[in-house]
Amino acid sequence: MTKENSTAMSRVLAVAGVMARLALGALFLYMGLSKALHPVDFLKLLRQYDLTQVPWLLNLIAATLPWFEIFCGVLLVAGVGVRGAALILGIMLVAFTAVVLHRALGLHAALAIPFCAVKFDCGCGSGEVLICRKLAENLVQLALCGWLLAGAGSRACLRYRLF
Repeated sequence: MTKENSTAMSRVLAVAGVMARLALGALFLYMGLSKALHPVDFLKLLRQYDLTQVPWLLNLIAATLPWFEIFCGVLLVAGVGVRGAALILGIMLVAFTAVVLHRALGLHAALAIPFCAVKFDCGCGSGEVLICRKLAENLVQLALCGWLLAGAGSRACLRYRLF
């Protein structure tokens, strides 16, 4: 590989990293806003997961989670603390994916339909989705978070690290 090809490839990867950071940030901004603007609907969806039987804890989750997603989305779009925001979003995505998968497996067993035919509103802000598609989306988002953690997307940042 020549030096020109290497430089061109590094530019392409740098631009792709910025686009990934902006896309992931915009996605979480959208998802957080869709939940924050309709908190009662989001609370109803959270109840379907049976995460907790403590009402105040469920209300706390429903009230804070959307704003946390918005905050992390803003950080990614602005390019402030990209690695920290990507880490937090990655941890949240692992938890979201596990909870959605658990609910989908329960519906799959209860309804006796093929797993990829299971469809429900996962609470992500996009309405009802097929479970296989949602799991694939979450895995792509996790991969983007991992890529940002590895250092991609550092160009056009206000501040890449907080400290």
